[in-house]
Formats: sequence, structure tokens, C-alpha cells
Amino acid sequence: MGGGAAGFFGAIACAEANPALRVLLLEKTGKLLSKVRISGGGRCNVTHAADTPAQLVQHYPRGGAQLKQPFHTFGAPDTVRWFASRGVQLKTEPDGRMFPITDSSETVAQCLLDAARRAGVEILTHTAADSIRALPEGGFELTLSGSSTPPVLRVARLLVATGGAPKSEQYNWLRQLGHAIQEPVPSLFTFNVPNSPLRELPGVSVPRARVRVAGEKLDYEGPVLITHWGLSGPAVLKLSAWGARRLHELSYRSIALVSWLPDFTEDTLRSHLQEHRGPHGRKLVLSNPLLGLPQRLWRTLAEQAGIGPETRWNELPAKLQNRLIEALLRTALPVAGKTTYKEEFVTCGGISLAEINMQTMESRLVPGLHFAGEVLDIDGITGGFNFQAAWTTGFLAGRAMGQVAVPVTLAGV
Repeated sequence: MGGGAAGFFGAIACAEANPALRVLLLEKTGKLLSKVRISGGGRCNVTHAADTPAQLVQHYPRGGAQLKQPFHTFGAPDTVRWFASRGVQLKTEPDGRMFPITDSSETVAQCLLDAARRAGVEILTHTAADSIRALPEGGFELTLSGSSTPPVLRVARLLVATGGAPKSEQYNWLRQLGHAIQEPVPSLFTFNVPNSPLRELPGVSVPRARVRVAGEKLDYEGPVLITHWGLSGPAVLKLSAWGARRLHELSYRSIALVSWLPDFTEDTLRSHLQEHRGPHGRKLVLSNPLLGLPQRLWRTLAEQAGIGPETRWNELPAKLQNRLIEALLRTALPVAGKTTYKEEFVTCGGISLAEINMQTMESRLVPGLHFAGEVLDIDGITGGFNFQAAWTTGFLAGRAMGQVAVPVTLAGV
């Protein structure tokens, strides 16, 4: 039910596995593959370059262990081959992310639409399932709303790939089918810092910094971007994913400590500054950033340490040097809220994986009911991992559904 990545992949896999079946894909809105179209800034980060399941599973805060065997069946190399066999070549960027060589998400969306059409998948938009009832004799009865469909549809098997939902009550219809829900909370978000001491530096980025949540065992290292609302960049996004539940418990209020020089300790940085003083003693501290830090960031941190515009390195008092070291290694930012990353919405939570056969994505509680994508309690960090989970779970569900021996089934997104 729906029209996203996992549902399309499931519907295609089902129809290709058994061309005799009638496969329907239902989407309650008029938009198909909307997240595919907006992801990666309109380029679509299809997957991540990872040769083995062991490499892939390290990037899933939830669901990684359960995905290891499914990735053996259909992993990142299989995704690359799947799209290549349908005319879409992928390229690998230095950080491992994989995009279509066209750098256009429309290439990916059109590929999926064409594959569904060739496989004979019937796509019904503006069609929602208002209720689902498991039939005693097997299969399901769906009560539909939408002008292009009958009010009731009976299907042999059902794939639910409705995506993540931000509110727990949005899963009530799945609870009614007997499934437990891991409570949904946001994942992959940026930090709001309304009173940021760096608020005059939007757009400044550091290729490698460490972000830590004070008082918690949560930290991540990577690129950091200062924004007009606070803090973003891969390090922050990945930290938000690994800490999604704890940050939710903290009501998204904490102190983020940023080390702009993660390779240094207080002692090693102090030694480095002392060595720098000798040959550069007559230079102004504010005008001479060290260790590749952006000029604007260096100047702001130095000013906040109390260093004046005329202070030279050989005149820098120990007290101000200690303050500068503290700012460089532990800039304290009071986080008071979060912001969704661009237009991409990822949730932590959903159908409990303990209730799913991970080789077929079939419910262990309701025969014939399958799940795929973000409706499951699976989420990855940024970099193509959420799409890979969608392709894998959709493929396994669709292939299993294709084994049904009756002529009608339903694929949902």
C-alpha cells in the first residue's frame, strides 16, 4: 500500500517471479516515488559501495544484525546489477555513496516505473485501504477508498510498505492485525541551537570534527556544517541516528560539545601551540588560523576566548591560550530542538523485527502478510543505506509473494 521505493521493488519482484499473477500497487496519494525524487538533493543516493553484508550492517543503528542474512541474498552489489541490467549505471563517489551517472533522481524513478510497467504491475493512485481484514480461509479483504477501484478487494497476499510514520497512533491499523510496534521517533535530523555562539557563521564547514553529547555515550566524527539554525553535516546526522531514542528522551535538549581538531588532546594541542609561537611569534593570533581551520571559525573561537585583534602569538597569556584550547576542543552548543534534514524524513521504529521472517519478510503472526521498507523497525545512517534496506526487503518480500499459487495478489508501498 503506497508508492515508494520498497513497494515498487516488491511489486516488480513479485510480478517478475510469477508473470501469471495479477499484481496491484496501491498509493493513497497522487505522487509515486516521492522520496526517490527528492533524495540526495534530487540526485538519488541509490545505495552505498559495500562488497559484503558485514560492511553494510555496520551502518544501521537499528536492524543491522537482522539484515545480515538478507544482504547475503540481495545486497549492494545486487542493487548495482539490478539497475545496470535495466539501463541505469551507478557511479561511486569518494565517500562511498552511489548515484546514477546522470546525477538525476528522475533516472531512478523512471527506471522503476518502466520496470513495473514491463512486469505488468497495475498501479492505482488516489487509492487507500481504509481497513484490512485477514480472512479465515487465507488472504485478505481490503476496504478501499478511491474512484478507480471497487470498494472491496480480496487478495491472496499483501505487502505493506507504507514508510515510516511520526506518530504512534498511525500504526494502530497494524496493531489491529496483531503486530507489536516499536514506538516511532525521528532519526537523521540536525541540531537547533537558537543561542549559538557561532550564529554569525552559517555555511562554514569543517571536513572532520567530533560531535559529542555531554553526559552521554554518544559521539560521531565526520564533516560538520554550521547553519543559521545550528549544526548540521554528516557527523550530526549520523549522531542523531545512533542516538535517536536517547535524544528523544532528552526532548532534544542537550549540550553538544564539538572538537574541531579531533586528533588532538589538551596536552598535544598545547605543545603544538607552543611550537608555533617560536617561528610565528610576531603574527597576530586572530589573523593566522592553524591546522586548516576556516578563517572565520578560527577568528570567532579566538575572540570568544578573549583574544584581542592586536594580540600576537608571543604575547598570548597562558590563561587565554587555555581558553583557546578549550574552544578548539570543546565548543559547547546548547541544543534546543531539531530540524528535519532537507525534505527527507526517516523514523526509528515500526514493526518489530522479532515478528518477521527476515528471509521472506513475511509476518510470523499473520500468514501471507509481508512488510518492506521503513514501516519496519530498520533505519540506516545517511549515505544510501535506507534505500538499500528498501531494495533488499522489497525484493525478498516480492519474490516470496510470487510463489503464491493463486492468480491474484497485492503489492503495497
